Amino acid sequence: MKVYNPILTGFHADPSIVNANGECFIANSTFEWFPGVELHRSKDLKNWQPVASPLQTKTLLDMAGNKASCGIWAPCLTYCESEKLFYLIYTNVRSWNAGPWKDCPNYLTTAPSIEGPWSDPVFMNASGFDASMFHDDDGKHWYINMEWDYRQTGPRQFSGILLQEYDAKQKKLVGPIHKIFRGTDIGLVEGPHLYKRDGYYYIFAAEGGTCYEHAISCGRSKSITGPYEVHPCNPLISSYGHDEIWLQRAGHGAMCKSPDGKKDYLVYLCGRPVEGTERCILGRETGIAELEWKDGWPFVKQPDGSLQNFPPEYIEVEGEGEILPGHGAIHPAEKYTFDNDDWKLDFKTLRIPMTEDRFSTKERPGWLRIHGGQSPVSTFEQGLVARRQTDFAFEAETKLEFNPTDFQHFAGMVYRYDEETQYLCVVTHDEKLGKVINVMTIMPEGFIREVEIPIEENKPVWIKLKVDGKKGFFWWSQDGINFRQMRPLLDATKLSDEYGGQGFTGAFVGMYCADMVQYTNPCDFEYFIYKRV
Repeated sequence: MKVYNPILTGFHADPSIVNANGECFIANSTFEWFPGVELHRSKDLKNWQPVASPLQTKTLLDMAGNKASCGIWAPCLTYCESEKLFYLIYTNVRSWNAGPWKDCPNYLTTAPSIEGPWSDPVFMNASGFDASMFHDDDGKHWYINMEWDYRQTGPRQFSGILLQEYDAKQKKLVGPIHKIFRGTDIGLVEGPHLYKRDGYYYIFAAEGGTCYEHAISCGRSKSITGPYEVHPCNPLISSYGHDEIWLQRAGHGAMCKSPDGKKDYLVYLCGRPVEGTERCILGRETGIAELEWKDGWPFVKQPDGSLQNFPPEYIEVEGEGEILPGHGAIHPAEKYTFDNDDWKLDFKTLRIPMTEDRFSTKERPGWLRIHGGQSPVSTFEQGLVARRQTDFAFEAETKLEFNPTDFQHFAGMVYRYDEETQYLCVVTHDEKLGKVINVMTIMPEGFIREVEIPIEENKPVWIKLKVDGKKGFFWWSQDGINFRQMRPLLDATKLSDEYGGQGFTGAFVGMYCADMVQYTNPCDFEYFIYKRV
């Protein structure tokens, strides 16, 4: 069977992977989206089942005030066989682009099962981000992170990979700090992971930044503290210089055994630009490649059997047929209803937990009630619930009931990248026209509010979004059958890392409610549909 890349479509960046008890688990970055860290599991590398995110409480993750693209960077999921524990290392970045500094506290939480319960966080350090853990065969735990040197400029700020022992009984780092790897001439070394094979320690590290020059570099040493010699055909994987392939931006990844333990596989991030552009609206996605060992070094195996250092179009696994990009990822439904909690596996909030006082399915059974939150540019408490865009062409639809009495009450559908880059189709109130619907565009170059369309009071409103590659339109209805297209034409490609300021996420679509008077006026949503077309 051919499993085409990427295996996790839409914003699934910085993958970490581990084999535990004959099952593979992938952890991805979530940045400012709550709950923190995306998890998937698979027993066959074909079908990937979502697992509830581990960082579900403010005790484990407090992101209030985090700017866009702060929050969870590059989590590392490992499993300690002797302790029968999952170890999750994660960074909650508090600032990253304000001056030369980065505030990046790193934490550890553990659990006996991937479903939890996850322990209270242990603060590790804050000298750099992209931290990870390695469990050696002598029982020692080793903590690794890149070091950020604010005194330098450019690539030199990524000053190397640090190693220190972790004492699990004392729950703290102990002993000397070793700088074990300074990277290669590619530069910008980050995202380190350590492995051991046939007497060698191997380090995988991301380099080249996270855009089109991205890569994974590899080194090995007989001693965990180094020195590490660089792979003779470095980088291990990169799309740089391969303009002919669709999977661009390849880099930042991790390795593990297949579920049956017979083969080694690499997961890595990649991006697929919208045709005719360099904009990756789906964000950084997760791809997979089989690794083959030659002369003590790993190489990426291509579908034709050759060993090349660029991302393969697909991998071969047992079975007949093929799985198209993202089609192996299992979603609860195409039409999400709110009579149980299954929908929560696909949906996230911004920076805050999905608590009942803001997002309730109990106040009106069968409906999701969102009590109006702060403005669309707030980094504290927005009334927003959304899911990733995972396809270039899709339709989203929701039905809502909302009674605005002030122009500062507005609710509807949001299609967004971050606070500075988003589109909203909202029902609101106008002092002269009464209940109206319109589209708001928020972009780095300014704010535009389209002409208000009067609608009938005391009737539900259906809102639909249709996106096909570069463009999209909102539609509205008050009977659920006859829809009217709304202006303007939406440039979907703007919802990408490559537009405006640099960021690290991807496009989301979802439900939104604001009450900028009392933070209470609710909007009720009966369902939400997301379907690829």
